[in-house]
Amino acid sequence: MTTGLTEDPDPVDPAHVEQGGAALCWRRGDLEIRKASVSPQDNNAYLLTDRELGDQLLIDAADDAGRVLDLVEAARPGGRLMGVVTTHRHWDHHRALRQVIATTGAAVLAGAQDADHLPVPVTRRLRHGEPIEIGRFHLRVIGLRGHTPGSVALAWQDPDGVAWLFSGDSLFPGGLGRTHSAEDFATLFTDVTSRVFDVFDDSTLVHPGHGDSTTLGAERPHLRTWRARGW
Repeated sequence: MTTGLTEDPDPVDPAHVEQGGAALCWRRGDLEIRKASVSPQDNNAYLLTDRELGDQLLIDAADDAGRVLDLVEAARPGGRLMGVVTTHRHWDHHRALRQVIATTGAAVLAGAQDADHLPVPVTRRLRHGEPIEIGRFHLRVIGLRGHTPGSVALAWQDPDGVAWLFSGDSLFPGGLGRTHSAEDFATLFTDVTSRVFDVFDDSTLVHPGHGDSTTLGAERPHLRTWRARGW
């Protein structure tokens, strides 16, 4: 297993990570954000740490519990993993959840309509617009229905005023997440446009559940194309 760390890369570049490879680490004020690829499907796990208090929040315990737990320990030895947010119900986003929760005792958070589909009891059912606290920092839940009924993204604004969006499988470089009907696509497109593109500016960093990252500015010109093609 590779335990290296790439610190403070340019957040506007693709933020590429390899399975088992070095994690990326950004520090914005006293909040640290780490990104690692933890599966053959290139699932990303994101760890947010309040560097002063030691409180931590994990986004998607997708796979490889040992790697995820190493990420938690490396970010803050003796730190406290307070919660794990699962962005949606699909199996590849919670394969390590049971072991991570059993080891850390962290709370389990998920979108209300996906909560009953996880392999462990959910502590908190998330709804659009509500805050999540991690140490002294606040993130906002953004419901993005369509990929699954209870898919959620999380948004945080850094000290420079730049928004960081952890979008799960709802928004990627090049398009929206997979949907299974025209109705689901319409729902997801409406949510992504009204709750993301109409709210956040082009500097917003989009960190998805798989693969590389992007910005809203890079994706905004393609909204009409996405709507016309239906995916």
